[in-house]
Amino acid sequence: MKRAHRRSGVLAAALVAGLLLGGCAGTGKESASDGHKAAPYVPDGGGSAAPRPSGAPPSAAAEDRPTGGPEGEQRAPSPAPDYLSTFALDVDTASYGYARRSLAEGRLPDPSTVRPEEFVNSFRPDYPRPADDGFSVTVDGAATGAEGWSLVRVGLATRGADRAGERPPAALTFVVDVSGSMSEPGRLDLVQHSLRLAADELRDDDSVALVAFSDEAETLLPMTRLGEARPRVREAVDALAVRSSTNLEAGLRTGYDVASEGRREGATNRVVLLSDALANSGETGADALLGHIDEQRREHGITLFGVGVGSDYGDELMERLADKGDGQTTYVSTREQARKVFVDQLPAQVELRARDAKAQVAFDQETVERFRLIGYENREVADDDFRDDRVDGGEVGAGHTVTALYAVKTRPGASGRIATATVRWLDPESRSPQERSGGVEAAALRAGLWDSGRDSLQLSAISAYFADRLRGGSLPGAPRLGELAAYADGIRERSGSAVVGELAEAVRQADRLIGERPAEEGEFRSSDPYA
Repeated sequence: MKRAHRRSGVLAAALVAGLLLGGCAGTGKESASDGHKAAPYVPDGGGSAAPRPSGAPPSAAAEDRPTGGPEGEQRAPSPAPDYLSTFALDVDTASYGYARRSLAEGRLPDPSTVRPEEFVNSFRPDYPRPADDGFSVTVDGAATGAEGWSLVRVGLATRGADRAGERPPAALTFVVDVSGSMSEPGRLDLVQHSLRLAADELRDDDSVALVAFSDEAETLLPMTRLGEARPRVREAVDALAVRSSTNLEAGLRTGYDVASEGRREGATNRVVLLSDALANSGETGADALLGHIDEQRREHGITLFGVGVGSDYGDELMERLADKGDGQTTYVSTREQARKVFVDQLPAQVELRARDAKAQVAFDQETVERFRLIGYENREVADDDFRDDRVDGGEVGAGHTVTALYAVKTRPGASGRIATATVRWLDPESRSPQERSGGVEAAALRAGLWDSGRDSLQLSAISAYFADRLRGGSLPGAPRLGELAAYADGIRERSGSAVVGELAEAVRQADRLIGERPAEEGEFRSSDPYA
C-alpha cells in the first residue's frame, strides 16, 4: 500500500502538541527503527473556534445518513480544513499476537513492533452489520476522566460470509519458509498443521499451490483444484523439511510466478506467505521485495496474506510486504491460534467486500479543541487523496470489523456534533466508488468510559491503552496497567470470553515487567500533558 503523507496544513504548534502526547518509545520524536511518527493534533485555537472557511457548511449539520453523489456515489458534507484525519483501513493483527508471545516468554516487545490498531482490531465488537456488501458505520465514545478528554471510537463492519452460500472460488499459493530457523518447535511443525487445516476447510472448487523456499525456491505443487486432490495436497505438506538459509526473495518471486500462471478469472487470487520473515540471503532489502509484490498486485490483482511464526520474527518486514500486497498479516504461535486463522478466518475471508477502502473523520472545530488518532501511523493518507481512487487503500473481506480510536479534547461547554466519519471503498466487482457516514454528538460522550454496560467500548480502550503503554506513550486518562487488567477480568467474567482472559493475562505480564508503581497518597498523576 502506498504511504501517502498528510498534507502540511497543520500548524507547527499543533505538531509540537501532538508529539508531546507521545509516539513510539514515548520520546515524541520519529523512531529511527521504523519511521513511525506521532499523528499531529489540530491547532489549539486558544479556546475559541477557528474561523470557518468561506462557503464551508457547518460540520454540525452533517447527517448520519449518506448524501447523494454521481454514479451512485454517496458523500458526506465537506468539513473544515485541518480538522480531518484520513487513513487506509487495516485489518492486520500480527502485532498483538507477537506481543503476547514476547510477554509470555518474559520479555517486553520492541516498541517499534507495537501497533495499537492491530491490538484493537484483534477483537471484534458486535457492530451492526450491513445488509449489502458495503460497510456499516458506528461512532460512539465516552469521557476518560482526564479533564476535557474523551475517547471517540469509529467502528466499521462488513457483512459476514455465508459458509454454505455462493462465493467466488479461491486460488491460494502457499509460500512456506523451510530455512534453518524454521526448525524451532512452533515454526515449521505449526505451519504444516495449519496447511492441513486449510486443505480440509477449503471448498472443492478452490485451488491451492505450494512453494517451499530456503536458499532457493521449489514448487512442490502447481495450482491444483482441491476436489479429489486433497490427499495429494497433504502429501506435499508432509514433505516439507527444513533446509538452510532464508532467501525470501526467491520464495516470493517463485510464489507470485506460480500464482500468476495459475491465476483464475473471477476468483480470489492470493499468495499466503508463512515465515518468520528473517531474510538472510538473496535480495534482503525491503524495497526490492516490495517492488515485485506491487507489480504483481497491479498487473494481476494478486493480494498477499502474511502469517508470522517464531519467537524471533521479522515483524516490520512482514507488515511492509502485506501492505504493498494489499493484504494483511497475522501471527500464530499455538495450534489454537492456527485453527482460528485457517479454519475460522481464511475460508470466510477469501471473499472481498471492499477494495481500496479509506476512512476520513471530520472533527467539528466549534466543539473540538484537539484530537489524536491512536495508531495507524503507517496507514496515513493525505486528506486531499481521500476521494482519489488512484491512491491505494485497504482490502477488506467478509465479516471484518475495523476500529479506530481517537483521543479527543472537547471545548468547554461543547454541544452538538463532535465528529463525522466517512468510509469510502471500491466495489470489488464493478470498481465503482461508494461512501457511507456516521457521526457522534457531544451528549454521547458525557458518560464515563468505565461505567457499567460499556463492555465493547471498554475492550477497545483497554487494547489501545495497553499498546500505547508498551510503546512508551501516555494517553489522556489512561489507567495503570494493573487497572487495565482488572477491567479486562471484569469483561471476561461477564462474557465468558477466553480471548479477553488472554488479554488480561498479557496486561498483567507487562505490568510485572514494567513495574509500574501506584500513586502515593496525596500525589496527583495526570496523563494529560496540558494539565
